[in-house]
Amino acid sequence: MLSYDELTSPERELWDAFPEGRRVDLRAGVPEDDLVAQGGQWGPERTVRAAVIGALLLGANSTPPGTVACLRLAGARVSGPLSLAGAQIAHALWLEDCWFEEGVDLSAASTKLIAIVGSRVRGVEASLVHIDGPLDLRRSRLESGSAPPLHRRVTGLSLTNAHVSGAVKLSGAEITAPEEWAVSAGGLVAEGGVYCVDGFVAHGEIRLLGAQLPGGLHMQGAHLVDPGPRGVALALDNAVASTLDLSDGFIANGTVRLRGARISDNLTFEGAVLDGPPDGHGPSLVALLMQAVDFDFTLARPPSGTVDLRGAQVSYLHDNEHSWPDVVELDGFVYGSIKVEEAGERREAVARRGSVAHRMAWIRRNPGYSPQPYEQLASWYRKVGHDDDARRVLLAKQRHRRQTLHPAARVWGHVLDATVGYGYRPWLACVWLLALTLLGTLCFGTHSPNPVQRGEGARFQPLVYTLDLLMPIGGLGQRTAWYWSNDSLQWLAYLLIAFGWVLTTAVIAGVTRTLQKN
Repeated sequence: MLSYDELTSPERELWDAFPEGRRVDLRAGVPEDDLVAQGGQWGPERTVRAAVIGALLLGANSTPPGTVACLRLAGARVSGPLSLAGAQIAHALWLEDCWFEEGVDLSAASTKLIAIVGSRVRGVEASLVHIDGPLDLRRSRLESGSAPPLHRRVTGLSLTNAHVSGAVKLSGAEITAPEEWAVSAGGLVAEGGVYCVDGFVAHGEIRLLGAQLPGGLHMQGAHLVDPGPRGVALALDNAVASTLDLSDGFIANGTVRLRGARISDNLTFEGAVLDGPPDGHGPSLVALLMQAVDFDFTLARPPSGTVDLRGAQVSYLHDNEHSWPDVVELDGFVYGSIKVEEAGERREAVARRGSVAHRMAWIRRNPGYSPQPYEQLASWYRKVGHDDDARRVLLAKQRHRRQTLHPAARVWGHVLDATVGYGYRPWLACVWLLALTLLGTLCFGTHSPNPVQRGEGARFQPLVYTLDLLMPIGGLGQRTAWYWSNDSLQWLAYLLIAFGWVLTTAVIAGVTRTLQKN
């Protein structure tokens, strides 16, 4: 139990100011002397023991009626560990421009507002904490350190399974734990959202697995560097958020992982840079089974690693010429609409030949062959009323599929492609028939055939004879009534018969496939 007589001069000042919530400012007023980075050189006149802060927050100095107690301290060197694990704290804590010798332990505590602003702290352990208000760590520098009482190693900031009724404010902060997790906040509930803007920097992985963020995650302009041995800069697996704003110069030198994340509104990477792991191995974005309403992927430059969108579902997809790397996993990716940004303006991607070719090239970035990306794109073109472009996409799907077949099937695929475009270009059969009819009529019209039975049958007609050869079923009475002594013309007749069967079979196979699919 602390005695008032044992307190130093700055501690007595803080003790006396606490019941009335007055701020104690120990700053010298000289900028170079008040640099928090030099806090280790501050003397006894600016030093306050963490034990004194803890004692006040736990009711060591009773509050007189009619006042609201609050611990407000600025410009102090805090000596010793601040251990408030499991405490029931009824008063707000506001520390500004302070330098902590050791870490802060708030694990499993229940407290009011916590603000450690513009300070330097060796780790904040706040797992299972319940904060009735915001957690404000703006402009602070948090480093991995040790937490009392066992002096175990902690991350820069631990909020595992914490509940914050206000916002988690990390704007302008720098958190350093390159060999560990800069922020470990699996299961965090932050009703007011998480704000990492205004120059926020993290050295180490940020983990928000399963976090619930009704107020969203805002990281405009944040820099995530030195992701550590796992190569992950930001992990939001199975997180639930209203919005994820990773835009306006957001940089991730590691994988951004959104596996199973659910975003009820906007997910934006507008103007972001996704460099992927520093070693060059690994994806830039993993959004496997992610769900979002509006997905803006208009990056500042193409990602250096792969983008995995397998099984993801979005209502609106925005992209630009910088959005996609060489490899994009698209199997199972479902979108309701595509919007493309050109010359700084967003507009609906109308079905032009250039845009269709661009979209099919995008699909070909998917490794291997998968029919779903083609079917999804064709479905979208049909939905916006561009059936011709939908057929072009489905034809490209069949050509891609052909590359996976055995040689005999590939040969038949080439026949279907050349004759009827796999059923998506049935007019090709008419072109072939017209060309063969013209060829036969011209060749057969320059020679006279021999009748099978003299004096019987219809007069020889080159056009009708050619059509009769091309008809595999039925007949017009010409093919069986005449034969050729000229071997070249007889072989031409055989060839036209074969072409007739091939064309008929191709038309039936192609049209049947199309009708069954539709």
